[in-house]
This record gives sequence, structure tokens and C-alpha cells, in this order.
Amino acid sequence: MSGHNKWSTIKHKKEKTDAARGKIFTKIGREIAIAVREGGSADPNVNSKLKDVVAKAKANNMPNENIMRSIKKAAGEGEGNNYKEVTYEGYAPGGIAVIVEVVTDNLNRTASEVRHIFDKCGGSLGSSGCVSYKFTRKGVIEIDNSKGLDEDELMMLAMDAGADDVEAGDESAVIYTDPNDLSAVRDSLEKAGCTFLSVERAMVPNMTTEISDPEMAEKITRLIDWLDDYDDTQNVYHDADLPETEEEE
Repeated sequence: MSGHNKWSTIKHKKEKTDAARGKIFTKIGREIAIAVREGGSADPNVNSKLKDVVAKAKANNMPNENIMRSIKKAAGEGEGNNYKEVTYEGYAPGGIAVIVEVVTDNLNRTASEVRHIFDKCGGSLGSSGCVSYKFTRKGVIEIDNSKGLDEDELMMLAMDAGADDVEAGDESAVIYTDPNDLSAVRDSLEKAGCTFLSVERAMVPNMTTEISDPEMAEKITRLIDWLDDYDDTQNVYHDADLPETEEEE
């Protein structure tokens, strides 16, 4: 994996088409709705969860007017009040652990659809807790490293910001934090002049399983793609170390 950080091989990447961006914006809008409802405030300076979602929105190049519109919509008694966050766990072909985080207004529909996707792709939906022990919730900040800072420089930058660890790549670096420290670390990195590629709380696998067989990689990727494309899905996490070419297709 020389020249690439591990996160780039396990994070599912979507094409940067207008349609894909629109879908990402819709998902972030749902996260904003939940953050406003659960945080009890439409002010990111008061609501830390909302502040993190706004940071994620900006890292995904969501226009400010879209962000403000979503916040105002959530602050009213409109769409979003019936949304529920649910996590499903299961296995992809080859025993690969998969976690699917969804936001839904219809639990029965979503459970049925997620099970259907697992079944159709040769996987299996498991019970709560069946694979989550293989992951740790972390704050994950991916920054542009096109200036080519070396690992020592990146580590110093990350530690000064209050982060826990860093992975360096050719064009980007991934900084890991305690999830509760995500906002503070992001703010510190922003002041240091960093350009963000993504900012999120994520389920990071404690270990990964390298998939070298192309046929198996294709089966796993098909399941991840289908789950990720499902309208109610917010995030898909897995512990497969897939070939880079498979992730970028």
C-alpha cells in the first residue's frame, strides 16, 4: 500500500458526479435534521453535533445556502422530525464484516430492503453486535497533503491539534481523533491552514482483511455499492482491504 493511507483502501469512494453529489447533500441534510433535533439548537456554536455535520457538509463542498436551508428546515416543525437512526450489522461474501448506518422514517421497509440487499449479494444480515466489536468509533479527518509533508511533520501537526494518530499518503493524510475531540481538532487544523477532504465520525476497523482474489473483491464491492446506493443509507463500513482499482471504479 506504498504511497496510500490505509483509510483510502477501506473507505468506500463514490464518483464525483452531479447525481452523486446531490445524493450526498440529501444524506447530509438528514444528518442536519437529526443533529438539530437531538442537540436542541440550530446554532452550530451551541450544538456540537450540528457543528460536526456542518464541517462534514463543507468538506463535501455543500454550498452554504444549502447548509443554511437544511438547518432552517430542521429548526421548524418540518421534514426530519420522524427520522430515526438505525444500525445494521452483517457479513459480506468471504466473512467480511459490514456495518450499515441508515436514517429512515419507516423501520419495517428499511429492514426488509437491507436484508434483501445482503441476500442478493451473497452476504447475510446478522444480529446487533455481531461485527461491531471489530470496529472502533473515531473522528476521522482527511486533509490534502499535496504539499508533501512527511510523516514526522504530519505527526507533529496532528499532535499539536490534539489528535491521536495520523496516516500519510502521497496526496492526502488521515488524522484520527477521539470522536468527542473531532470539532476541536478540526478547528485547530483549520487555523493551521489545512484543506479538508472529509470530516466525519466513523467506524474504523481494528484490523483489515486483504482481498487479493479479483472475483471475491468484485462480490464484496457489489454489496458495498448496493448498500451505499440505497436511499436510506448514510454510511457503510467494512473491514475489507480491497484492491485500489476496485475502490475507485
